Amino acid sequence: MSGKTKLYYFDGRGKMESIRWLLAAAGVEFEEEFLETREQYEKLLQGGSLLFQQVPMVEIDGMRMVQTRAILSYIAAKYNLYGKDLKERALIDMYVGGTEDLMGFILVFPFLSAEDKEKQHALIVQKATSRYFPVYEKVLKDHGQDFLVGNNFSWADVHLLEAILMVEEKKSDVLSGFPQLQAFKARISSIPTIKKFLEPGSQRKPVPDDKYVETVRRVLRMYYDIKAN
Repeated sequence: MSGKTKLYYFDGRGKMESIRWLLAAAGVEFEEEFLETREQYEKLLQGGSLLFQQVPMVEIDGMRMVQTRAILSYIAAKYNLYGKDLKERALIDMYVGGTEDLMGFILVFPFLSAEDKEKQHALIVQKATSRYFPVYEKVLKDHGQDFLVGNNFSWADVHLLEAILMVEEKKSDVLSGFPQLQAFKARISSIPTIKKFLEPGSQRKPVPDDKYVETVRRVLRMYYDIKAN
């Protein structure tokens, strides 16, 4: 196991993308091994690296970690992106949970049928503008601070920016009614580590395409269509 953090996943976003975002926000360099064949995946399974027989898997600090939330929590705590006390950590967990729920509607999108994609697109925009974004708009307006929790940059800010950009890929003007979030997006995007991650040539992955979907289906032997939310 090398000293540098190493990620095992597909060459695409999926559940690993939030891990890439958080590592990048913390200024941590990482390597990636992309799963392209069923044989690679089975080798990890046979070697006992995938505790619950699934990826993402991350090698960090001498550990092989699975379960996305556990990985993210560890990274956030290690790099001081998890609040200064238990109360702040609880708020970060709540806000991250909300953005995860929103992202869940988007993560399944590439795997849907054409008919379901049309319905899901409308659902994503509706959920973002009526359930999730109003919460963060109010939080930022009420406390008048630059960040979501404790006026310090945290995992919650990273996760929210990722979610905002994902929804904007579905509807570019989705923040038109949310001035606080517009300012938040500009502010967080200008943080040096985030700015670097948003630049061309970074390890940020593009919108999933048909090649990514086909690879995931082949490696995981997904012989069915995912249903829309």
